[in-house]
Parts: sequence; C-alpha cells; structure tokens
Amino acid sequence: MDIKISNCNNIDTGSLHISPGKLNIKYATNGTGKSTIAKALSLSIHDRLSETNKLSELTSFKNSGKTDLAPKIEGAEETNKLRIFDESYINDFVFQADELVKGSFDIFVRDKDYDAGMDEIKNLASEMKDMLGADPEIETLITDLLELSSAFGKPVKNGFHASSNVAKALKNGNKVESIPAGLEKFTTLIQHEQNYKWIKWQQEGKPFLEISSDCPYCTHDVKDTLEVITKVTESYDSKSIESLAKTIATFSKLNKYFSTDTRNSIDSFIKNIEGYTDEQAAYIREVWDQIDRLSNSLTKAKNLGFSSLKNVETMIDELKNHKIQLELYVHLNSESTAEKVEIVNNGINALLEKAGKLQGSVVKQKKLIEKLIRNNGIGINEFLRNAGYSYSVMLVGDGENYKLKLIHNSVEGEIANVRSHLSYGERNAFSLVLFMYDCLKSEADLIILDDPISSFDKNKKYAIVDALFRKENSFRGKTVLFLTHDFEPVVDMMLHHPDRFIKPAVYFLENNQGQLSESIIDRADIQTFIEIAMTNSRTDFHKINRLVYLRRYYEITENKQFSFDILSSLFHKRSKPSKKDQDGGFIELTDSELEEGTQHICKFVESFEYSRLITLVQNDNELKKLYFDSKNNYEKLHLYRMLFDGKAKDIESDVIRKFINEAFHIENNYIYQLNPSQFQLVPQYVIDECDTFVENL
Repeated sequence: MDIKISNCNNIDTGSLHISPGKLNIKYATNGTGKSTIAKALSLSIHDRLSETNKLSELTSFKNSGKTDLAPKIEGAEETNKLRIFDESYINDFVFQADELVKGSFDIFVRDKDYDAGMDEIKNLASEMKDMLGADPEIETLITDLLELSSAFGKPVKNGFHASSNVAKALKNGNKVESIPAGLEKFTTLIQHEQNYKWIKWQQEGKPFLEISSDCPYCTHDVKDTLEVITKVTESYDSKSIESLAKTIATFSKLNKYFSTDTRNSIDSFIKNIEGYTDEQAAYIREVWDQIDRLSNSLTKAKNLGFSSLKNVETMIDELKNHKIQLELYVHLNSESTAEKVEIVNNGINALLEKAGKLQGSVVKQKKLIEKLIRNNGIGINEFLRNAGYSYSVMLVGDGENYKLKLIHNSVEGEIANVRSHLSYGERNAFSLVLFMYDCLKSEADLIILDDPISSFDKNKKYAIVDALFRKENSFRGKTVLFLTHDFEPVVDMMLHHPDRFIKPAVYFLENNQGQLSESIIDRADIQTFIEIAMTNSRTDFHKINRLVYLRRYYEITENKQFSFDILSSLFHKRSKPSKKDQDGGFIELTDSELEEGTQHICKFVESFEYSRLITLVQNDNELKKLYFDSKNNYEKLHLYRMLFDGKAKDIESDVIRKFINEAFHIENNYIYQLNPSQFQLVPQYVIDECDTFVENL
C-alpha cells in the first residue's frame, strides 16, 4: 500500500509505504508529522465511508482558504476497517463503570463457535419459546402483573409504602366511586377518565378566585357557589386521582386472572369510601405476593436458556422447578390463568423429553466458554506479570453475558472505579493490550499505533512489544502502522530478538520544509555509537566533521589522553593545544605530548595538522562555508557550536538552545542507534533556526 499525503498540517507532500500483513514501523523525531499521518489516514477513510469532509480539519494555516491546496490522501481506497490507538480510545472505550473495556463479552467470549453453540441450545429450547410466543396474551399478562406489582411500591412491614400508587390512591378511600356530599353536581367530571386533569385545572385556577368573585373562565359571579368550588380542591388532589385511575385500570386488566372470591375482595378494596383497613391491606399483600411469584415464574419460562440451565447436573430438577403449580396460587386460580399455566407446563414437558440432548449441548458450550476465558485471560495476565504490574483480569459471568474485571493481586474482589486507581502509565499499558484484543475481534484492515510506548521504562516497553507482536493471539501477521520516536522497539525486534518476531518493515521518516520522505532501516543500520564514531572518523568527510566523531569516540571510551586535549583545544579555537591543570586553568602541551596525541589522531584522520586546522576554525567565514556545505544536521550542530563558541550572540530561544545542547550528545540516548551521518536525527526546524543565526554572523 503506497500512501500519498498532501497539504496536511506540516506535511506539504509526502509518501510512505505500508506492507500488508506485517508490522510497519515508522521511526521519526518529534515534529515530523507522525500524528498528522495517523489522523489523515483515519479521517480520509471516515470521509469516504460516511460522506463527510473531516480531513479538511488538517488544513495548515498557510493554506487556509486555498481550495486548490486542500488536504488529500491517496492510496487508502481499499481500506474500510481502520482502528487507531490514541487518547480518544482510552477515554471512550476502556475503564467503563462496570467492565474494563466496552463490549468485553463480544471481544473475549463471543465468536462463531460461541454463537453456533448458543443457537444449538436455543433451537432445542425453541419449542417453549414458540408455545409462549403463539399466545400474545402471555407477554401482556407478564407486563400487567409487573405494572400492578410496581403500584404497591417498596415492601414495608405493614400495609403499603406511603409513596406507592396504591397508598396514594386508596389510603383515604375511593372518592371517585363515592362522591362526597355536596359535590354530586360534579359527578360527570369527577368520574370521567380524564378527571385528574380537570382537578388539576381546578387547583391551578383557585388562586384567581382571591382576586375577584368572578369565574376566571367565564367571568360570571360565583360568590354564592364559592364554598362548593373550594370543596372540590379540598376533597381531591390531581396526583391521587391519577394514581387511583391507573391502579383501577391495572386491576381491571387482570380481572379475569383473579379467582372469583379474590376478584370480589379486590372490588371492595378499591371501592371503599373510608379507606382500606389493616386486614384488607394484609389480604391485598397476599395477592401481591402471588402476583410477584407468578410473574417471576412466567418470566423465567420465557427466558429459559443457557444461563438458567448451565448447571448440567441439576438440569432436570431445574426444568421441573420451572413448572407452575396453580393450586399454590389461590388468588390467581382462574380459568384464564390455568390456560396460560398449561402452555408453560407443556413447554417444560417438551424440554424434559429432550433433556439428554440439551445437557450435551450445554456441556459443550460450557467447555468452549471456559477455554475462551482461560486463553484470553492467560494472554493478558502474562503481560501484566511480565510488565511488573500487580494486577490480573478475570472474565466474570453475568447471565449469558461476561464482563472483564480488574483484580489486584493483594486483595480479593474486583476493583471498582478502575480509572482512578491506575496511574497514567498503567492506564496506557492496559489500554494498549485491550485495544489489541478489540482489533483482533473487529478484523481491522489497518491498525495504527501513534507513538504508544515512548513513556514506558525499558522492561515495560519490551513486555508491551512482546504482547502486541510476538504471541500467537496478537498483531502478528496483521497490517499495523506503528509510528514512534522511540528506537528501542526497533532494536529489540531487529537486533536483539529477530528470532522471536516476524521481521518488521522499518523506515526512518524525515520532514524537510514540509517534504515528507522515508528511508529503509536495515539491521546493519543499527549500531553502537562507538562503531558509528569509529566508522565516521575514517570516512571521506571533511576533516573537521571526522574529528567531531573522533572526539565523541574519545569521550565515550573515556580516552582522555593528549589526543582528546588536542581536539578539545581545536574545537574551542585555542591557538596552541593545551590541557587543564589541577587548578582548572590551561597549560600548553609539551612537544612530546603534542606528538603523542597527534600520532593517535592520525590513526583515524590521516595527515592531521593542528596548525592548519586551527586557522580554519578561527576563521568564521571558512567555518560558515563548511556549515552550509554540510548535508548532515548532526554535524551542522557541532559546527554551529564551534562558530558561536566564545561569542555573546547566540540563539535566544531556551527551547532551541536546550535541544542543541541535548542533541549535541544525541548518541547518549541509546546504546544502539542510527548513524547520524546517514539519517537526519536532528529535526529540520532546529537547523532552520541555526541557519538564520549563522547567516547573520
């Protein structure tokens, strides 16, 4: 896959190759445009699939308003499923309130074999579902039973909870059925199905009667009937009447399911003028209990499946327990209830006839789930152990669902509110590994990792790389774009452990004035800086540049002999080679010391002459020419330091100055690295700043 990128943030033009079915590492310094590449690919694919124009968000400031220079990506037209690991994934998908990663059941448990097993069990249990589904009244019955149960409110020791609909509607009697004396003229309105709205209208209009005795609706004088009007709002309130209407309606819907005696008792209960007695409340609580039991039994029968039958040893007893014994429901023992109960019991009998097959299917499914949980748990927990994290994960069953939970090794039970317990590094490490499993399940065409492991220490980095790219159940063999400014993964996979990893395609990215290019990194390009310094000091460069590497070689090998003193004197522009004395001052080298040091230097840089080269470095014009003739940014930094050594004028930016000082010792960052004479390891924007000061010198 050859990607062309144009006009995206700091990238004007550029191309990069992504090899399918393998890890593609793009190593680059900060500021190259790694995140821009990741975003551009993601947004361009999103735009194509969703017909949006989000890629335009990457328009650079200099191209704002220039439609002919709009951001563009070419070469990703065949990619439809892209997954990208970034901060939004950590924020939106991992560390949910009740599980480690959103959809952990689908990621870790549910697969084609799991679905096939569940379908087999569902087909065996389908006769029950078919029987229940053939009678739509059963679903309505369950709904109505639950609705009436909720009307009783929270259970209390005696009577009904004060906030329940039943208590609010009937505690003070049914004043809709038996209208208080003096309010008979309002009978039609009080007993209308929308009565609670009329009462609310009465309540809201009452304050207007304090303004005048005129009816606020028609302006007729109501002074003589004011007492009667006021009595309506004193006798009724809209919420109680609404609760009463709903309660009576629900009782009415279930009327045919109650036994005759119970139906009559309920009728007296809801029509009582004075409110219910303690005995009536106790009686209705018995009815309530049987309503709950029946609704639970019907619901269990409706949902009969793997989760309720997974205890194979007790499956037959469990099925028998699902049968409903109507004689135990004296308040619901009616012909209508008997019809529904018969349907359920016939379904259970049909299942009992094929219990052997059902047991076999459930056993097979349990073994599959145990295998999936074990294999996925081993992979994650092995990573946590290798990385030195004191945690483990566990897939916990929740009915037919499973959720990934985090456990601390020193305590029992899952960790609640995981996000607040983990450090920034722990969150990132967990997220990366969970992201891997998520991507494997979604079968992504292209997976992008945007600088994901640079903040970790060496051991944790390798544990993450090992988990992501080495194991069988990993990104191994997947098309992955790994953008990083961290060289250690490259060293681990290509140099230290090439036998453990499939050889990645590794490139060095460079951004020069908006032109993005890449160079292949081979195994031979990975060297120690001692090797690099020795090689470059003997290469056909300008002698000053060769001496730059030789001086660093002396520093690294701690060869602080006369040869080092000579080069240090040269770079600090001392007319005569000198060395430090015990007081920190400088004394000239003797002729024999100079001869000894020069001979050692000549082993690397032939025909070295201090007197000739000191003339060059003391000449700013000559040094400037050498600076601009140099094609390598690392060498330019050293020449820049020589040019400005001892000068007051220098780059004012503390940030750039800090980078120059650190980049001057860039070879200390890693034991192994790339040769800075072949790869531009110093960002161009730093050199641009140096160029400006050198030009004006």
